[in-house]
Amino acid sequence: MGFDTSGLLPLSDALQGMLEQLACCCDSEQLPLPEALGRVLASDIASPLAVPPFDNSAMDGYAVRLSDLASGTPLIMAGKAFAGQPYQGEWPAGHCVRIMTGAPVPEGTDAVVMQEETQADGDRITFLAQPEPGQNIRRAGSDIGKGACVLPAGTRLTPREMPLLASLGVATVAVRRPLKVAIFSTGDELKPVGTPLAHGDIYDSNRYGVRAMLARLGCDCLDLGIIPDDPAQLRAAFIRADDEADVLITTGGVSVGEADFTKQLLDELGEIGFWKLAIKPGKPFAFGRLPRAWFFGLPGNPVSAMVTFDQLVQPALAKLAGQRFERPLQLQAVTTEPLKKSPGRLDFQRGILSQGPNGLEVRSTGSQDSAVFSSLSWANCYIILERERGRVAVGETVTVEPFGGLLL
Repeated sequence: MGFDTSGLLPLSDALQGMLEQLACCCDSEQLPLPEALGRVLASDIASPLAVPPFDNSAMDGYAVRLSDLASGTPLIMAGKAFAGQPYQGEWPAGHCVRIMTGAPVPEGTDAVVMQEETQADGDRITFLAQPEPGQNIRRAGSDIGKGACVLPAGTRLTPREMPLLASLGVATVAVRRPLKVAIFSTGDELKPVGTPLAHGDIYDSNRYGVRAMLARLGCDCLDLGIIPDDPAQLRAAFIRADDEADVLITTGGVSVGEADFTKQLLDELGEIGFWKLAIKPGKPFAFGRLPRAWFFGLPGNPVSAMVTFDQLVQPALAKLAGQRFERPLQLQAVTTEPLKKSPGRLDFQRGILSQGPNGLEVRSTGSQDSAVFSSLSWANCYIILERERGRVAVGETVTVEPFGGLLL
């Protein structure tokens, strides 16, 4: 695949190498706005109108002309303006217009004086403050100009974008079809949940984590179940996934010492690179391409599978789906307990981030063994320890990455 795999490959190099080879593979379709939630925009959306579409009041108060206030005498209320019911009458000199928030300001209005800065005596209104020109007026187009790009292509539509598009009168949108991802777990020792375990068996847990993360990413999932360490059954699963999906993700079968026919089969069917990544957990990882589908091979250890999916597979799937992807926010926090670490690999330890009296604090969830899934289920962040860093003492500053929507 064009990578030097003789040693441990840095995470950044692995990610860059993958992303350079990937491009969006999802066609676009038009959907009614209510059906587009969770989809990725296939093209920029330009505003068909100005927002707001007219000058309107930002306050409940009185629309005035500054020239009428020059004398300091009370003004006579000529009428009222409400949202959806503009003032339609004449507006003689020496008069003001009672106006509510959101109502169009009458033609000639210089400012809106909030009602708290006035005194009313019947229809006679005394103004207690001299307004500035334009005060409390929202100008047409001050939020969004007509024709301006409001959402760029690649935006995944969330509940935050839906009312924005509705406010612009956008009824249909061009979106990408969902990425179709096939998954299966490998290993003779794996058994489905709900069945009894024999000595040496374990339950297949990784597939549940991968399926959940794919659902959060809006992917269509083709779950092929558990495939035993059998060349014929593995071959059939790989061929079906290649025929029916854009991507295949497997867990297990990528570590040194595992069945040789797994690597032989992948090399035969496609172009696959088996890597040793300079990260912990998650050193074994495979990436490549089958005849039609892209392939990601995750480690079999549960935490390793989740971490490599989060850090490597997630941005790759985003690019294949046509989605703009931004790296998660990273913060600085102070440790409240010592952390074990040996130089050599970038370490994604699982931690609990909290607000302390002097700022952000973080502590470990306990054992950081890649087979101990409770370390991830109890955590709310990664503690990211640099590749060459050693043990961390209490009070040292570390980088933390709060879990985002994929793991929450």
